[in-house]
Amino acid sequence: MSSHDDSDDVPIDAIPVDIANTTSNAVSPDKVPAEIESLTLALASECPPTNPLVVLKAARWWYIHGKGGADPVFQWAVEWTRHLATDTPSDTDQFNAFLDYPVIVGFAETTSELR
Repeated sequence: MSSHDDSDDVPIDAIPVDIANTTSNAVSPDKVPAEIESLTLALASECPPTNPLVVLKAARWWYIHGKGGADPVFQWAVEWTRHLATDTPSDTDQFNAFLDYPVIVGFAETTSELR
């Protein structure tokens, strides 16, 4: 006999929320899930993701575990999603501010490695 879960809650993804490390000013690279690191690096690449839901997955994680609404990855992911949704040019100044962040976090040695 099988049982059904009648819950209205449906998980979107398997990215855990680490309550103890929320809204941190210093994100340690070893605390970042591999999928989020990959998405963050992809946002910095020449061919960033074009699926807004994928981009917003990274935005959500950085908002929760990074600097909240001031987190550069969160801000860029939201800006990139706006660009994807409206087909308007994205803010290059915001991209440049974001591009420094993966280096600060420790995902790359220099910004030139990202592009």
